[in-house]
Amino acid sequence: MRSTTATVTFQNSFRLPGHDRDFPSGSYDVLREDERLDGLTFEAFRRVATFLRVWGRGVQAGQTELLPITEEDLDAALKTDRGLPETLIPNGTRPSEDPV
Repeated sequence: MRSTTATVTFQNSFRLPGHDRDFPSGSYDVLREDERLDGLTFEAFRRVATFLRVWGRGVQAGQTELLPITEEDLDAALKTDRGLPETLIPNGTRPSEDPV
C-alpha cells in the first residue's frame, strides 16, 4: 500500500457530490491510497481510495474529517472553482454523485 498527499486550493466555497454542505474556500489535503500490483516485471500501482481532509472550524477546531471522494468529483469541483467547464467522463456522462 502506498499513500500520497497533495494540497489543492479553492478560491471560492464549493460543494462535493454526496456531501450535504458547502465547504469554505482555502487549501485542503487530498490523501490518495494506492495498492501495488504484484506479478509484474515493473512496479505499478492502482488507486483504491481518495479522501479530502477537512479541518474543523469554530467549535470543531482541532478536529479533522477524511471525506471519501472520487478523482472525477474533485477534478470537477476544481474546474468549477476556476471557471472552467466540467469534463465529461468517457461514456459521455458527468461524474457520479456517489462517493467511492
